[in-house]
Amino acid sequence: MSDMNAPSKKALSEAERADSVESRDLAAGRRVLQLEARALSRLAHELNENFTTAVDVLARTKGRIVVSGMGKSGHVGSKIAATLASTGAPAIFVHPAEASHGDLGMITRDDALLVLSNSGETTELSDMVQFSKRYEIPMIAIVGRAGSTLAESADVALIMADEPEAGTLGLAPTTSTTMTLALGDALAVALFERKQFSESDFHVFHPGGKLGQSLVRVRDIMHGAADLPLVGPETVMSKALIVMTAKRFGCVGVIDADGMLLGIVTDGDLRRNLTDDLLDRTASQLMTAEPQTIRVDALAAEAVRVMNERKITGLFVTDGAVPVGILHIHDCLKAGIS
Repeated sequence: MSDMNAPSKKALSEAERADSVESRDLAAGRRVLQLEARALSRLAHELNENFTTAVDVLARTKGRIVVSGMGKSGHVGSKIAATLASTGAPAIFVHPAEASHGDLGMITRDDALLVLSNSGETTELSDMVQFSKRYEIPMIAIVGRAGSTLAESADVALIMADEPEAGTLGLAPTTSTTMTLALGDALAVALFERKQFSESDFHVFHPGGKLGQSLVRVRDIMHGAADLPLVGPETVMSKALIVMTAKRFGCVGVIDADGMLLGIVTDGDLRRNLTDDLLDRTASQLMTAEPQTIRVDALAAEAVRVMNERKITGLFVTDGAVPVGILHIHDCLKAGIS
């Protein structure tokens, strides 16, 4: 008598086929990643003085870096141009076919060309190459063949490692486009490191989105000196409360004669000291000495972290020990920083 709970041959066959498909997919994925990783490793090993020369050319460029390429190289070129532009090197992408129909007029003598082609024989690039020669516009080529027309025409040729394209057919641009993109990233990073492109410079080009939010400084969103709730150490609490209420930050800072921050009195301090003589006591008697502060040039994200860790809602912003502003958690939330 057969077991009614035993899986049927059909069910087993389908499960086996699914396992087989999954195994093949994983094997293909790993093979591609390993092949491209090997190509990048070899590319890094073979990088030579031509790379430094290319960075020299780009660093001297007074105009823009004009990136061009056809097909998949063109798609990669658009990304390289965007990376360069966002890291302080003005750059645009010009399609080679459009260049031959008027867009060569976008390129000036102050520019530099960065031209991409795996074969080095891309016909559509010929007008751009001739234009660069005619007007003595420096041209850097990222190319897959050292003896190709493009490599020979370029002022600087960055030759990619001779590695096969991924996939059993070996035809679709895969390994070559990965190496092209990586070389573009390498040029962009080497260029902005040479120019000492800073975090604040980066924020100028990335004011929006998560990147922009992560680079906002305390000084960008703090309340300035005119909004500071400050009193002297001998100020009685009846007057300190008036300042605290008027400024609406739920606290008042206590400063000495030199303007140095000595302490802070918060709503919590008031609740903890509710006595009949509260209003007659001085700010120095109630204050918390040496309160947590934040530097004016600190990242706003750091201020949020401090407030969350200390379970507080505001921070005095200081330059040295002198309060120059105040930051409330709501200011950070309004700026999209959490």
